[in-house]
Amino acid sequence: MKIEVNGEMREIAANTLADALSELDWAEARVATALNGAFVPKAARAQTMLQDGDRLEVLAPMQGG
Repeated sequence: MKIEVNGEMREIAANTLADALSELDWAEARVATALNGAFVPKAARAQTMLQDGDRLEVLAPMQGG
């Protein structure tokens, strides 16, 4: 399926958000996720199903100064 990841269209085989993060090499990263504009907590990623055309945002924490 095709989904938008951080503004870029990507073709993925994954059906869940957790599997998509693994496929995109973010499985071990500490990130925040939003699907179609709604925050998805880490505990819900394995149950969050993806659909063709979804918009996924993956954000890594940044240290400020």
